[in-house]
Amino acid sequence: MAKIREMCLFLLLAFSIARVSEARSAIGVYELKRGNFSVKLTNYGAIVVSVFLPDRNGKLDDVVLGFDSIEDYKNDTAYFGAIVGRVANRIKGARFILNGKKYKLVPNDGNNMLHGGPKGFSDVVWQVESYNTDTHITFTYNSTNGEEGFPGDLRVSVTYMLINTNQLSVIMKATPLSQATPVNLASHTYWNLAGHSSGDVFSHQVQLLADKITPVDKELIPTGDILSVKGTPYDFLHIHEVKSKFHELPNGYDINYVLKYEGDGHFHKAAVVYESKSGRKMELWTNQPGLQFYTSNMMGTVKGKGGVTYNNYDAICLETQGFPDAVNHPHFPSQIVKPGERYEHVMVYRFTAN
Repeated sequence: MAKIREMCLFLLLAFSIARVSEARSAIGVYELKRGNFSVKLTNYGAIVVSVFLPDRNGKLDDVVLGFDSIEDYKNDTAYFGAIVGRVANRIKGARFILNGKKYKLVPNDGNNMLHGGPKGFSDVVWQVESYNTDTHITFTYNSTNGEEGFPGDLRVSVTYMLINTNQLSVIMKATPLSQATPVNLASHTYWNLAGHSSGDVFSHQVQLLADKITPVDKELIPTGDILSVKGTPYDFLHIHEVKSKFHELPNGYDINYVLKYEGDGHFHKAAVVYESKSGRKMELWTNQPGLQFYTSNMMGTVKGKGGVTYNNYDAICLETQGFPDAVNHPHFPSQIVKPGERYEHVMVYRFTAN
């Protein structure tokens, strides 16, 4: 009888644990809210669904592009609002060598890998580790050995946290459990400070705290060079409108900037964006060495939130990151993380309106 009772208790406990795990893994939408500043997120892809901010007159607008349904996010090819990885950006030939062993990854951008492959972190269901609507939400994901071709099991988390007044922090962490592996996570949020439905961002004013870029070839793979922005359309050291030198580029901006970075996780300002009609201003701070500045050149025509049609150049992405294809360029800052080490990527957005 005692054994039967123990067995029943064991089965009940197992069932309860399974139900809790299932609840934590169910796809949902979660809101963080403080005053009139609110952020909605989903654990599908750890995606930023919306960010509502007041303008200089107190009028609220959603300033990120996205969709109304999870199904639309599942079919998305633009990575709206997602955390991308295990390695963000491109890896040439979808391959690299680590400790003398060649790893062949799953290509999804011609012969190259983009944002972690066909099923990167943007296309998986993350677990909800903790959630408080007034402060934060933490999503976790366990990436297994061999996933998209990458070596080793990897424990990943991202925490979205409201801090101070109208500030949002994004903290991405990853811990290798079995083997050394490259890690380069990025937040792929599409910003339009005039409001997600307001059209192109040519009049947005941008400052990028970077005096160099990593130029790319025709497949958008870094050549390995590191060049000065001085005298080029890539120079945003002083704030100016996106459109001011846009005509000098064939397709718009899609390049990695080398931030003025002191190394060892030093926290520094990376970018400032200002939209004059609303008066909204966004500062971005990070501990990463690079920033991908992208003017949504390849978005195409997309039906977004509220039936709004998004087109090329309707948003900007500011993706702090390690350098693209660093696994194939030994002189770029290393993205290899070993067991016993921890990857940590911090972003802080500071919003004001005046």
